[in-house]
Amino acid sequence: MLFHVSDNGVWQKAIANIKNYLKDVDEGAVQIQVVANAGAVGSYYDKDLLDQMQTLSEESGVLFTACRNALQAFSLDVNLLPKFVEPVSGGITEIVNKQADGYIYIKP
Repeated sequence: MLFHVSDNGVWQKAIANIKNYLKDVDEGAVQIQVVANAGAVGSYYDKDLLDQMQTLSEESGVLFTACRNALQAFSLDVNLLPKFVEPVSGGITEIVNKQADGYIYIKP
């Protein structure tokens, strides 16, 4: 599954969607990636959300990614991203590639 977050205002909804979905599937039955682009990359620097994201990453293997183009556009230092967040060259490119690989696209 691929969750696309482009607006800071939907992070809580996206996190809730992921948690709810994980309750309904067998552990390890699904791979979940979150692609943040546009203004949503700023939340990777927000302590309140980071704890929830890190727990999902460590306990459920959710992969969080950040669009390098958006980081650059908002003058955010890629080197200051949390260790569990992977930068990707472009958010839209990542979405297209993952869909081509069979990921189901979710836009909370």
